[in-house]
Amino acid sequence: MKWNWGTGIVLAFVGFMSFILYFIVNVMVDKTYDYDLVTEDYYKEELMYQESINKLQNAENLAENIRFEHKAEGLVIYFPENLKTEVITGQVLLYRPSNKGLDFKVPLVLSGHRLVIPDAKIVAGRWDLTVDWNYDGTEYLFKQSLIY
Repeated sequence: MKWNWGTGIVLAFVGFMSFILYFIVNVMVDKTYDYDLVTEDYYKEELMYQESINKLQNAENLAENIRFEHKAEGLVIYFPENLKTEVITGQVLLYRPSNKGLDFKVPLVLSGHRLVIPDAKIVAGRWDLTVDWNYDGTEYLFKQSLIY
């Protein structure tokens, strides 16, 4: 076989295409490049979107809304002082956009008017905090992004 410019160009194209295909196959097969949707039940959550809007509006109509602070003991979520804590039910969802495996839910178990989530459970970085709670038959929703 005689080597000339044409043979070199064809071999260069074949080598380049092989190189690109190798990386495409690696990304498709390797689980470290696995990117999931924000939620598994996307369509179900979309249907309940108006319900979420109503809950957010209920929370905005409160005289005092939920607030949170990062303290030495962890993430402290404060509930309004004028509410009876024994009537408050719900859950807290901490969603990590960069890693689905770090997401977790915590049931509302208040001590006083606050809930403490220990530092050991929360990795430093960006989190989306969602508090879905119920007080005396009325549902409320609090959403906030935070850098921990």
